Amino acid sequence: MGTTLHTLKPPAGARHKMKRVGRGVGSGKGKTSGRGMKGQMARRQPTRPGFEGGQNPIHRRVPKRGFVNNFRVEYQAVNLCLIDGKFAADEEITVESLRAKGLVPKKTKLIKLLGMGEISSAVKIKCHRASDTAKSKVEAAGGSVEVLEAEAPAAAATA
Repeated sequence: MGTTLHTLKPPAGARHKMKRVGRGVGSGKGKTSGRGMKGQMARRQPTRPGFEGGQNPIHRRVPKRGFVNNFRVEYQAVNLCLIDGKFAADEEITVESLRAKGLVPKKTKLIKLLGMGEISSAVKIKCHRASDTAKSKVEAAGGSVEVLEAEAPAAAATA
């Protein structure tokens, strides 16, 4: 008889038996069930994270400074040295092709092309932003840079 899913069992001693607490003096955990004598920990669950016993907690004591823009647009920086040699000449480079080769994270939506390094092949790059240095280097190699229109964030589109 072979091993099947419904006959699988852990090896002996691999799983500890659960000790049921709060079931009387003779249960093996005693009268207070391992919670000690009196006090907050004997009476209830531990406090919520950040609670300091009624003292003004640190997240309220520390002043908040500055401004957080919920509509900020973040671009993934891609340098020419990252692209060089990874794509064939006359190949079109898009966000999807960069994602497919593992050059940018999977969640990347917007790309900014930067000019660090050199590019040897004439490639056509489609990105959402490009620095002047990057544009001039790509065009000097015989390629082209097309700047795409960035999609508006969902919150900004409804406002």
